Amino acid sequence: MPYLELAGFGSAALTRTFDLRYDLISALVERWRPETHTFHLPCVKCTVTLEDVALQFGLSIDVDAVTSVSAIAEPAALCYSLLEASPGDAESTFSELKFTWLKANFQHLSDNATEEELVCAAQAYIMHIIGGVLMPNSNNNKVHLQYLPLLADLCSVRSYSWGSTVLAMLYRELCRKTKPDAVDMGGYLILLQSWALYRMPFLASVGEEVHGKNKTGRHGQHWGFTHRRYVAVWENRMARRL
Repeated sequence: MPYLELAGFGSAALTRTFDLRYDLISALVERWRPETHTFHLPCVKCTVTLEDVALQFGLSIDVDAVTSVSAIAEPAALCYSLLEASPGDAESTFSELKFTWLKANFQHLSDNATEEELVCAAQAYIMHIIGGVLMPNSNNNKVHLQYLPLLADLCSVRSYSWGSTVLAMLYRELCRKTKPDAVDMGGYLILLQSWALYRMPFLASVGEEVHGKNKTGRHGQHWGFTHRRYVAVWENRMARRL
């Protein structure tokens, strides 16, 4: 964690995977307008902003743009120099790292791991966060190697605007998803859902304890009392309008 904090990915590393509400995401996609990059809701226009990315996930925004080359001349040599391991020999050519390879080589550290080993593990973990959480492609279990050179010095990683890059990819995926032939959707969907539930709390579900509950074996139960907290929310619905 100290190395992830140093690189500016400490908060992002603490993001926990939770179930995505695809009905909510689909509803937002239907209201997305590519020409303005905003959601057109019945009574307001709104969008995910850089402030949302920075506040919710602690990613740097007001710094240098994330730029890199798409083709790495010697990928194996690059992996050996930074990760001290490579998925292929020195003669092989590849442009992506599989998550399975990253986990197999860096998921477990010994109690007496050296500082070099800790740095390599942190770099590998950040690569997994980038490709698996922050900027995932649809149906892809790999991360592009182009991000690895940016992690060479953990002290300078936070000098790149990862937040704006994440937001730009989310915008791109939202625009792509509005096309009739689009099937899957990539991008930081956790950010989209978290933003929606934070900015519009009335969209939050009533809780998992309600789903699947029926009257079997509960004869005579006062359901109005059992669900009084949700009844109160409903009765106060006019104060919760957008």
